[in-house]
Amino acid sequence: MNDILPPLPERMRPHGLDGYVGQRHLVGKGCILRNMIEGGNLSSFILWGPPGVGKTTLARIIAQSCNREFFTLSAVSAGVKDVRDVIDAARNTGIFGNAGAPVLFIDEIHRFNKAQQDALLGAVEAGTVVLIGATTENPSFEVITPLLSRCQVYVLKSLEAQDLLSLLDRAVHEDVLLKERNIEVRETEALLRHSGGDARKLLNILEIVVDAQASKKKVVIDNKQVTDCLQENIAIYDKDGEMHYDIISAFIKSIRGSDPNAAVYYLARMLDGGEDPVFIARRLCLSASEDVGLANPNALLLANATFQAVHNIGMPEARIPLAECTVYLASSPKSNASYMALEEALAVAKEDKTKAVPLYLRNAPTSLMKDLGYSDGYKYAHDYPGHFADLEFMPEGLEGKVFYHPQPNRHEDSLRAYLEACWPKYYPKK
Repeated sequence: MNDILPPLPERMRPHGLDGYVGQRHLVGKGCILRNMIEGGNLSSFILWGPPGVGKTTLARIIAQSCNREFFTLSAVSAGVKDVRDVIDAARNTGIFGNAGAPVLFIDEIHRFNKAQQDALLGAVEAGTVVLIGATTENPSFEVITPLLSRCQVYVLKSLEAQDLLSLLDRAVHEDVLLKERNIEVRETEALLRHSGGDARKLLNILEIVVDAQASKKKVVIDNKQVTDCLQENIAIYDKDGEMHYDIISAFIKSIRGSDPNAAVYYLARMLDGGEDPVFIARRLCLSASEDVGLANPNALLLANATFQAVHNIGMPEARIPLAECTVYLASSPKSNASYMALEEALAVAKEDKTKAVPLYLRNAPTSLMKDLGYSDGYKYAHDYPGHFADLEFMPEGLEGKVFYHPQPNRHEDSLRAYLEACWPKYYPKK
């Protein structure tokens, strides 16, 4: 390939919605972002979705279609000074322009700390810039409330197979370099599997496979060629790719399986590969709730403390509390009883959303409600021995339904003993 030209994903980046692949729920006819573009009335928003689904491309298309100046920052490398410098440049541009406030695109906005986000807030509030953020993480966890309240959040989805195949066909027949090659696409299963709904990865793989056959008059794309090329070229750890999900899966499953040694090993793999420590800390909180649960209630306390510590001290020191929490969770007794109770309750709740709350459990703030029997017959638990009153709390038709089944471990054994004493008809002694 010609080294002067940019990589294939950049060469294939569309400049308008007609060439944009996927996200029809946002950019299809009559949908919200298309309406925003056609109306030219931009407001700040955040694009939340997995890698390679077109967040950056969509931001550029919106700015270009609305004839707005486009500024960009990466949250990985930009500091507070960079943010202020860009805002100053945008403010000066706005003085001389008449097309509306410039667009400020911030990639990986979830990595901006509070000070950086605070530096943005005033400019967004004043309309100096239209902020478009891109993130692969839930923005409600990482974006400060004042900034988030001024931005709509739009969820982007992984690309469907048909979207990727359409992009593949365009690349082969329209790219300035690939269209000059004799390329035969015989099989696409491996391409689709390894790209995982990521357009950028699909095009990178395609370019690798074509480069590997640079000396051949005919380039063949099939499952074997793709697999062989990837085995030689794929990174050992790709924090945005398939290996990322394999490693985090092995990490969580090692904790669940009570193997602290394997869990620490996979933690080390992630840290060495440049994984975001906040991402790891968040997964530890989930594991503490889902896998350790009430078998050791202190697990969630430690996981949450680890999450806060990682936020406060950053890398490289954050690796120490991450290791401590990983070993603690892996070495703790396990129970998913509360998680399974919720899952079963959700299934029942979805089946019938009309079941009425018993009248005696309802508040009675007005005299009319009291006359209708609201709160009549309610027993205040603290007025009874042991702070317990025998009262049915389930709606009619669900009386006696048991969702929570304590697991055999020291802590939940004591919970079960209490429930057996309170509810012998629902929790009979074993």
